[in-house]
Amino acid sequence: MNQKNVSVILPTYNESGNIIELIEKIFSVADNHSIKCEVVVVDDNSPDGTAECVRKKYGNLDSVKLIVRKNGKGLATAIKRGLSEASSDIVMVMDTDFNHNPEKIPLMVKYLDDFDIVVGSRFVGGGGMKGPQSRYWGSYLFNAFIKIMLGIRSNDNLSGFFAARKTLFTDVPIDIIFNGYGDYFIRLLYLVNLKNASIIEVPVVYDERFSGASKTNFLKHLIGYTMTVLNLFFSKKR
Repeated sequence: MNQKNVSVILPTYNESGNIIELIEKIFSVADNHSIKCEVVVVDDNSPDGTAECVRKKYGNLDSVKLIVRKNGKGLATAIKRGLSEASSDIVMVMDTDFNHNPEKIPLMVKYLDDFDIVVGSRFVGGGGMKGPQSRYWGSYLFNAFIKIMLGIRSNDNLSGFFAARKTLFTDVPIDIIFNGYGDYFIRLLYLVNLKNASIIEVPVVYDERFSGASKTNFLKHLIGYTMTVLNLFFSKKR
């Protein structure tokens, strides 16, 4: 079996309590499945010293790249920067709060043999979310709204946990996609769907945050996500 080379992109802001344990777990899982792994940390100059934690632990390790951004902050643009810095032909994007389980990496990489993009989904059989059920059902209903409005097949269009080959991004407008917050993922799945890319969802269970505070402003992002869906819907009509 050929060894797979994978770049895991980790956008960070104030994740000093999570980042080292997460990177260690990623490398452990990769080693156990004969995956050659590169970790690309894109940190938005976190005041809690996230970048310094990474630099201190992995400063001499070629398989960990640290990019510290002092300007142009934001989740989506951090991911875009990570994609540009990734050395491998396979890229993965994960949250850094342990919502996304590194144990899923080998399965998602394996599915890239047959699909263009693999999404970790809460809303297929075996998927789910720990914590309040209201959080799960709110996300489920909003994803149903996205599917109806945009006519796409994927069930979790806000996942942000995905694997793809870098070539997937050569034929889509990445500057348009990678803006804002989690709404970038709606645009990504919608636009690759228009290109007839093959998409598969694998079940994942979101865990609760391991350390630190969430950066998600629920109402602000709900409004932003809704506007993204409406903009795509009316652009489709035109």
